[in-house]
Amino acid sequence: MPTLMPTPTATPRPTPTPLPKGMIIECLFFDGAVVGAESDEFVQLLNNTGAAVDLQGWRVQDISEGKPELTFAASFILKPGRRVRVYTNQRHPEWGGFSFAEDSPVWNNQRPDVAGLFNPAGHLISARTYPPGCE
Repeated sequence: MPTLMPTPTATPRPTPTPLPKGMIIECLFFDGAVVGAESDEFVQLLNNTGAAVDLQGWRVQDISEGKPELTFAASFILKPGRRVRVYTNQRHPEWGGFSFAEDSPVWNNQRPDVAGLFNPAGHLISARTYPPGCE
């Protein structure tokens, strides 16, 4: 007598939530590995538009505390789909080389802060808290 084999069924994959269009704060790495200063923390921005964006005049700020903040002082062109990071107190050229230049942690691990991204006109364009953080 032949053995019947069950027909495999496809497991549905969850549909990822699409990211909003525009310049956004994609994530925050809020619990750095550098003991004490957590200088490797960062906020990651994503250009989720269809065009290059010049970040000159844009500002990233911990809006929960009111500081620190970093205003992009010089022209920095971020192409569509590309990311840039602002670190607590490190500079990584491969991520743009930007830092808040803070000697202590920026992002509170016990009471989550909110990061804000402001356009050159001063309007809040994107805000993000955590967890989750950056993978």
